Amino acid sequence: MPNAVELSAPAPFRQVEAPAPVVAIVGATGAVGVELLACLAARGFPLGGLRLLASARSAGRTLDFAGRAVAVDELTEESFRGVDIALFSAGSDISRRYAAAAVKAGAIVIDNSSAFRVDPDVPLVVPEVNAAALAGHRGIVANPNCVAAIATVALAPLHRARPIRRLAAATYQAASGAGTAAMEELRASTAAWLHGEPFEPTVLPHPYAFNLFSHNAAVDPETGYNGEELKVIAETRRLLDAADLPVGITCVRVPVLRAHAMALTMTFDEPLSPDEARRLLTAAPGLRVVDDRAANHFPMPSEASGRDEVLVGRIRTDLGDPSGRSLCLFVAGDQLLKGAALNAVQIAELLLRR
Repeated sequence: MPNAVELSAPAPFRQVEAPAPVVAIVGATGAVGVELLACLAARGFPLGGLRLLASARSAGRTLDFAGRAVAVDELTEESFRGVDIALFSAGSDISRRYAAAAVKAGAIVIDNSSAFRVDPDVPLVVPEVNAAALAGHRGIVANPNCVAAIATVALAPLHRARPIRRLAAATYQAASGAGTAAMEELRASTAAWLHGEPFEPTVLPHPYAFNLFSHNAAVDPETGYNGEELKVIAETRRLLDAADLPVGITCVRVPVLRAHAMALTMTFDEPLSPDEARRLLTAAPGLRVVDDRAANHFPMPSEASGRDEVLVGRIRTDLGDPSGRSLCLFVAGDQLLKGAALNAVQIAELLLRR
């Protein structure tokens, strides 16, 4: 069972020496890149310099940062000279190609892709869950899959109190998880549907407006699980330091612009009452309990969107388990924030030498 951690620097590890580091954002023009800029500004990150990097077709554009226009440069292997922290959010192929160059130039890479998440030499980190995992990093830190990041913020405080012996989950994932193009396709297809006009999807494989469908990641023919589900299983185990945790999950795309929701059912090694769970969740960092039974008010994507906190509620005993050792939750979190950009910036904050 993992030890409780505080949101401060854990055991000694390689940190950023500069009090105001130079930060590069790779994939600055994408949905997560734009959120990275907003998070750095909103949290008052002590920047000594900012470099925005993207493909050649985006070079020359400008993006707003704290009221000033910053030019976007083309990403090359020479882009990282003088950079202290490189925030990557441009896909696994770009990360595999350029992360080594960034590390060689002296930067610490915080990568938002799947490129390094299962590499045992690369820590996978959610600061509220396992900040101590940063110890001994070798220049690259992995940001988890958005579902795993959001879910474990709620799971970790319970797992510390009573080890989880089994987890069952169903996710309701927003268009933001598939990027800006998917968000635009949801808007356009909804407008077409409301006007009775035909619409042919090009970003996602199925009609999105007023519809939901199994996550579009490729399905493993042997297990029947898709790639998103397999990522969540592997990364949740790593984050909770529970290598053998049985996890069953179904990931679904729903017609919501941003913020993922999920139903979680945990079986513990011994009973955990809803009242005790509520106390633990209320005291845990990064969470906001939304659990008003009288008003039937529980976490919703519309209220999680734009929030740093993960919303958690519907805290109740699983009536399907007569042993009393199972508990149900409903969680909602902003995929672009805690599921991506915010988590990366929180990692960067831990790396600063104070």
